[in-house]
Amino acid sequence: MKLLAARRLLRILRVVIRYRLDDQLLHLPLPTWMRMLRFALPWRWLPRRPSQLSRGEALRLALEDLGPIFIKFGQLLSTRRDLLPPDMADELAKLQDQVPPFPAAESVARIEEQLGASVTEVFARFEVEPLASASVAQVHAAQLKSGEEVVVKVIRPGLKPIIRSDLAWLYLAARLAEKASADARRLRPVEVVSDYEKTIYDELDLLREAANASQLRRNFEGSDLLYVPQVYWDWCRPKVLVMERIYGVPVTDMATLADQRTNMKLLAERGVEIFFTQVFRDSFFHADMHPGNIFVSTRTPWSPQYIAIDCGIVGSLTPEDQDYLARNLIAFFKRDYRRVAQLHIDSGWVPAETKVNDFEAAIRTVCEPIFEKPLKDISFGQLLLRLFQTARRFNMEVQPQLVLLQKTLLNIEGLGRQLYPDLDLWSTAQPFLERWMRERISPLHLLRNLQQQAEQVPHLSQMARDTLERLNQQPAAAPVAAAPTHAWPLRLIGAALIAGGVSQGLSLAVASWAAWLSLSAGLLLILRR
Repeated sequence: MKLLAARRLLRILRVVIRYRLDDQLLHLPLPTWMRMLRFALPWRWLPRRPSQLSRGEALRLALEDLGPIFIKFGQLLSTRRDLLPPDMADELAKLQDQVPPFPAAESVARIEEQLGASVTEVFARFEVEPLASASVAQVHAAQLKSGEEVVVKVIRPGLKPIIRSDLAWLYLAARLAEKASADARRLRPVEVVSDYEKTIYDELDLLREAANASQLRRNFEGSDLLYVPQVYWDWCRPKVLVMERIYGVPVTDMATLADQRTNMKLLAERGVEIFFTQVFRDSFFHADMHPGNIFVSTRTPWSPQYIAIDCGIVGSLTPEDQDYLARNLIAFFKRDYRRVAQLHIDSGWVPAETKVNDFEAAIRTVCEPIFEKPLKDISFGQLLLRLFQTARRFNMEVQPQLVLLQKTLLNIEGLGRQLYPDLDLWSTAQPFLERWMRERISPLHLLRNLQQQAEQVPHLSQMARDTLERLNQQPAAAPVAAAPTHAWPLRLIGAALIAGGVSQGLSLAVASWAAWLSLSAGLLLILRR
């Protein structure tokens, strides 16, 4: 691994030198000591030929050369046109579906190896020229023997060694950062890299992507908001995925969308609704929603429907994170900054000793200027910078389980800025969240929770009984005759458990598993001979 990582570092340096990315870096407003480092870089003393590439082309080609992790970083940057000059954003947008393909012969060989049959035996028609090519896989058009038009997705060969070496360097950088900086420790970079490692390896398994697509399709079955293509499971393998071919307009093809008179305002609003539906209703969200993975149906442009592909990366939240996030957003929309501050403290996202008043004032200072402004007038770059400064001041830790959600939010915001810059993000999202919160405390929802908890009572009671029997079977240190004199402490503990269980059940207004376990254990202790 160390040899592989060292070779990869040399490869990264060679690409940096080849495309002179250090020139672009040194044009940024860096500290003086970092700008002085350029004199220590040996290649800067060598003569060089003038480059024919623009700065955007040089950055795009460098990221392509460096492989999937760097390409995905470029895809994310391409949606942030508020952070990049237009020429660089336009070039990086090509990374979404215009990555150079690998040879067709390798693609066909891998498909036949995975399916155990030749492409002519499986497909009535197979197009060797790929439809699209991305960082991890490329796609070919085909037709099944039964007549269905499909696409065949195949994983690029030789990815794992590159990803392994890149991750080794990311882990090294994360550990060094944690040792060198308290700010870095607050950001928990090692955990973030670990989450990303799981995500990128999951994306290499196309059976997982097929399962994700099937789940997302089921979640939006019959919906006017989102369509997900059908998966043909008989022809899916770990490195090959066969699914329904869709015909839609790329979401970034503004000219075609305008020609078919697409309702752009409704399209942008439905994008926000889809995101919040996935996160809060389903707790299962498409976490790779860059423009290359999103299309718009041509059937009803006055009531536009999205089409989503490439479900290799999905995210989910625990009920606790869902609840805290929804309450935070609702309080934020209502400008109840004290509630936002208190929720951050209650959730453990900031230290418990944080002064609520000070934290409230800091949040108000950052957030108040962005209200009552359309998306086009909000500088999210400046907002994120100021939020980061506020978080550092109050020792707020990054939550690794929310990293995918934050990435998806960046993609959604960048997409919304392109589709309908006048979108009022706040008024679009607030009604959905308020409706979701009302449903969570509705009698039907509470009854459903009560039923789920009641179904667990026999299991929890058996667990308590098994635990007490195991404890009872342990060799006693004291004579058996002395046992009755010590029975009253167990009964006292049992009474306390029952009281705690009753009070917890009353305070929650619903039977929780902890309350049932407490009651069961208390009764067993009191009735135990």
